[in-house]
Amino acid sequence: MQLPVLSGTIDRRMLINFRADPSVVANLLPPPFTPAIYRGYAMVGICLIRLKKVRIKGLPEFLGFGSENAAHRIAVNWTVSGAQHSGVYIPRRDTSSIFNSLAGGRVFPGVHFHSRFATREEKGIYELDMFNKDGTNISVWAFLSERYNPDSIFDNLQAVSDFFEQGAVGYSPASAHYDGIKLNLSNWAVKSLSVERVESTYFSDPLVFPNGSIAFDNALLMEHIEHEWHAMDNIYRC
Repeated sequence: MQLPVLSGTIDRRMLINFRADPSVVANLLPPPFTPAIYRGYAMVGICLIRLKKVRIKGLPEFLGFGSENAAHRIAVNWTVSGAQHSGVYIPRRDTSSIFNSLAGGRVFPGVHFHSRFATREEKGIYELDMFNKDGTNISVWAFLSERYNPDSIFDNLQAVSDFFEQGAVGYSPASAHYDGIKLNLSNWAVKSLSVERVESTYFSDPLVFPNGSIAFDNALLMEHIEHEWHAMDNIYRC
């Protein structure tokens, strides 16, 4: 699959991050991916991103489209041809766009499940609920805060920002390989979110994450950032 370079605007991106038992996370990853460890923990999370004006690079903005999207992510390392890489493994993607769901795995990397999104954003408050007919749900209620979560394993906002800035490359499962894509941003700037409620049926499933193996760590917000999507070389299943 050769994906054309896509450009557009990230209208809003929330990164809801959890720390997890590395041995549990390792069991969720296919080779060659291994958990990226920070202070003894694996890092997993949800990317909730609203895109606008997405189009093939060079086309006028009025031809672009928008969508709400959710990705369950795991921070990973992997080695290819002796070179070590860092990024994220994405076991599941959801989208509000019928086009994205039809094109996922064909035009866009990774299968995209068509899901229903409900959002409310005003005065620094961010609410998002996602529902899929297969029972996969996400619910987040958060607000902008200058106070970074003191219970995080990261010392401050800059430390967590530096860690997740390395996650620009993402791989998703496909039929015989893993589709790769890289997110290039015009600038990397995050704000701290205080989370009042976060629920994910994926992360709360005791068959996936046994009791005590995962905990909320921090949340970040990005807004109004120009971006491009670039295809990466596929990684073939072992």
